[in-house]
Amino acid sequence: MSIEAGTPVTVVSGASNGIGRAIAEALLAQGRTVVNLDHALPQWEHSRLASFQADLTSEEATRRAAQDIAARFNVTALVNNAGATRPGTIDTATTGQLDDVVGLHLRAPMLLVQAFLPTLRACGEGRIVNMSSRAALGKGERIVYSATKAGLIGLTRTLAMELGRDAITVNAIGPGPIATELFRQSNPEGAPQTERILKSIAVGRMGTPEDVARAVLFFLAPENGFVTGQVLYVCGGTTLGVAPV
Repeated sequence: MSIEAGTPVTVVSGASNGIGRAIAEALLAQGRTVVNLDHALPQWEHSRLASFQADLTSEEATRRAAQDIAARFNVTALVNNAGATRPGTIDTATTGQLDDVVGLHLRAPMLLVQAFLPTLRACGEGRIVNMSSRAALGKGERIVYSATKAGLIGLTRTLAMELGRDAITVNAIGPGPIATELFRQSNPEGAPQTERILKSIAVGRMGTPEDVARAVLFFLAPENGFVTGQVLYVCGGTTLGVAPV
């Protein structure tokens, strides 16, 4: 697609499917222009959507894609959504899995922020939203996933401190059980752990990608520039009694 030079653009990583797609579609419905950066190109299209393919677990590929997007677009908002679970306990987790999720959940967001900082600063109302997880508070069989999602909260809070004077807000979303293909892969229907999760949801239903997208829209809104460094758990109440007040 052709995007007119200077058009404000929101970059959403991992927008080909799942939560990322819901975020991108919600932004497009608002009339925004979206750039999707994902390991696979989407099977859907929109006149204001541009998609780029890159392996975000690779530093070289991430740098190359970030530099390309930064050179071509006026990026005024960034949603670091791309993620992977890599289930496993401390007995079974591997350093290869750890390297992958560190690259995806921590290094890629840092590199994308660095690449887009000039236009985020110049626009006077830059917005960054990082996709953490309820698992950052601790979750069995998610040792590398929960560790890196907790690290993303630390990254969020420190970026908020560093970039506040530039009128850039930085916040995080912590989704709980969301009905996506990624969730179903790790939590098969009818499995004991899946049933335990369903019973733990205070509102009595699974979350949807659209539930998360609406929270992202709040943080991205220009009028919400007094909210920064925060974590919003979109979890149906599963963090009650666990998350700090």
